[in-house]
Amino acid sequence: MPLIQLVITLIVVGVILWLINSYIPMQSTIKKILNVVVIIVVILWLLSLFGIIGPISGIRVGR
Repeated sequence: MPLIQLVITLIVVGVILWLINSYIPMQSTIKKILNVVVIIVVILWLLSLFGIIGPISGIRVGR
């Protein structure tokens, strides 16, 4: 993935998260949980993208 596409993707995710936080009324705890989940997903995606961890599709939860 080219660097410019990576930066654009991160900017789009950030803007979408900002729009959700600004314009959709939610309890603050739900907003915090949403922010943490999005940040964890983005970090896992970046780690997978740079080859630090294996592909995310290979991760299994449970048995």
